[in-house]
Amino acid sequence: MNWNDYEAVWKRQELPVGAGADLAKLKQTFEARRRKMAATLLVRDLLESGTGMLLCIALGLIWKKTGLTGWPIGLAMALLLGVSAIFVRERFRARKSRLGEDATLLAKIEADLAELRHQRHLLRTILWWYLGPGFASILIVHFTIAFHRPPWERDPVVSAGFVGFYLFCFWFVWLINRRAGRKQIEPRIAELEKLRRELVVEN
Repeated sequence: MNWNDYEAVWKRQELPVGAGADLAKLKQTFEARRRKMAATLLVRDLLESGTGMLLCIALGLIWKKTGLTGWPIGLAMALLLGVSAIFVRERFRARKSRLGEDATLLAKIEADLAELRHQRHLLRTILWWYLGPGFASILIVHFTIAFHRPPWERDPVVSAGFVGFYLFCFWFVWLINRRAGRKQIEPRIAELEKLRRELVVEN
């Protein structure tokens, strides 16, 4: 999964207004936005799990070239497979919680609220289950490959530069996802909570 892609899909949708949204418009657009969110998460989960598996194949080929001393690459592969497994689990979870077409509007709103809160939790903890393992796997591969180079090609300044670049990239991804949660998920939760309150009063 590239969470940048996930945020880009959200950006192509109309930004949620939040608690100040018009109730009539919320009802009118609810089903379309619900389906868009489901499609977005499906694409994200498939891309992320597939990308992790492809990266593991590539790392396996690198490990084969380095021989037995390249065993730390196996740790990097395990970390990436762990991240991919999380996205596979997300697909099973989404399928298990899927509602039928005959579900009431209130039930669908409750399901969307639960999904959005779950996605908010994923974004808030992304450092531990996504960025951290990814950063660790990159460092493992980088230094394992560097170890197999001749001593005169092991420049600590170059390695430090790469580590700094990796840190910047991961910090940027973290920042983007924090912003996605603040601008898209939080206001949408407020919208659906408002719509749910209205339906409960009507019933």
